[in-house]
Amino acid sequence: MSPAPPVITARGVDFAYGKLPVLHDVTLTVHPGEVVCLLGPNGVGKTTLVENLLGSLRPRTGSVRVFGTDPRRAGAAFWARIGLVQQNWSDHAKWRVKDQLEWIRSMQLTASAQVADVAEVLDAVGLTDKAGSRLSRLSGGQRRTLDFAAALMGRPDLLILDEPTTGLDPASKARLHDLIMERVDDDATVLMTTHDLSEAERLASRVIIMAAGRIIADGPVTELRERVGRKAEVTWMQDGEHHVHATASPERFLQQLDLDAISGLTVTRPTLEEAYLALVSQPAEAEQSGIDHLTIQSDPATTTAKEPRP
Repeated sequence: MSPAPPVITARGVDFAYGKLPVLHDVTLTVHPGEVVCLLGPNGVGKTTLVENLLGSLRPRTGSVRVFGTDPRRAGAAFWARIGLVQQNWSDHAKWRVKDQLEWIRSMQLTASAQVADVAEVLDAVGLTDKAGSRLSRLSGGQRRTLDFAAALMGRPDLLILDEPTTGLDPASKARLHDLIMERVDDDATVLMTTHDLSEAERLASRVIIMAAGRIIADGPVTELRERVGRKAEVTWMQDGEHHVHATASPERFLQQLDLDAISGLTVTRPTLEEAYLALVSQPAEAEQSGIDHLTIQSDPATTTAKEPRP
């Protein structure tokens, strides 16, 4: 069986606002079922890249395809497959929450064969009690949650989320994380930007890091954290003594220990934050080092266990 075609393909994308260059030779591929988190400091071009992928901006050079289609020439059936949360929004402040979603349902999702009920979506995101509230009365976090509710309505095949959890309280953020992964379990693909490294570590099957308008690291999980120059640290107690061992291969080292004779075993790995800061602080060095396909561990950075985790 041949592999499924990519959901998103960008090749050699350059973009500038007038004479101000923003994106430089950006090339990426997003495959079905991936959760790709796009990281980088403010102003490096993350949102501009998203807007090029959506067709709202046109690359100066290079090409973009989503579901094999140029988004600037796509029709209603194409857009019905995409759920979108952007950083900014414009709406009717006097509309009520349920009216906003009903309008989106009736006007923007006519080509979708699997549109969710408004009440169902509001319940999923925890806004049922705000159904009759005017948009102007919502907090920033509630308004952000409403954007996410709208993105879910068509049960999209692709979620494109530009900092979707900004301003959310921890409980609301956790709820949205669960909803994202539910869509992934139903074979959706996710591309999201975020400044929340713990969010990226929890959700991402793959991380892309940008600096100065370029992709400087791209790939799925462990190597990126292990390439920052700091080894994992294994600590344990044995015969009343505290032991510490630094190693690049903690799983292999744990196999050498007599686990029945020790206690307090802890493995502390380099964090995604350490890797991110190291890379974005020296983008030119990172680019020249040949880091093309890196991995970020999906397990927590620090784990404590009696036995090594599989």
